[in-house]
Amino acid sequence: MRFQVASRLVGIAIRRSLGSRGKRNDRVPAVRKYPDDLRSHAVQLYRESDPKPAISRLAEHLGVHREALRTWIREDEATHQDDDQLVTIRLAELRDLRKKNAELKRANEILRAASALFAAELMEVG
Repeated sequence: MRFQVASRLVGIAIRRSLGSRGKRNDRVPAVRKYPDDLRSHAVQLYRESDPKPAISRLAEHLGVHREALRTWIREDEATHQDDDQLVTIRLAELRDLRKKNAELKRANEILRAASALFAAELMEVG
């Protein structure tokens, strides 16, 4: 009888701690194995090297796992590729806007000249 009561109490405690989905409610965030400054330093070393070193050799030199370094480099390249594409798009937009601005300035000059001409004709007639 005591065993049944004890096992029932343990079951209730487990269900309460797991919540409604069967997962623990008190999740602890994952601890990063490598500090952020090491990540940024490692990626910077790789980007600034010419010729590019082997990732495994650089990882061994820095004391990090080669797949971790490879992942950091891929993430950085994806971020910089997006930045480069954005810059290219912005430069194209700027070029188009400058072209349109020049056309509008020419049209304004033509309209000013035409209005001055019509004003002069009206003064002669009037």
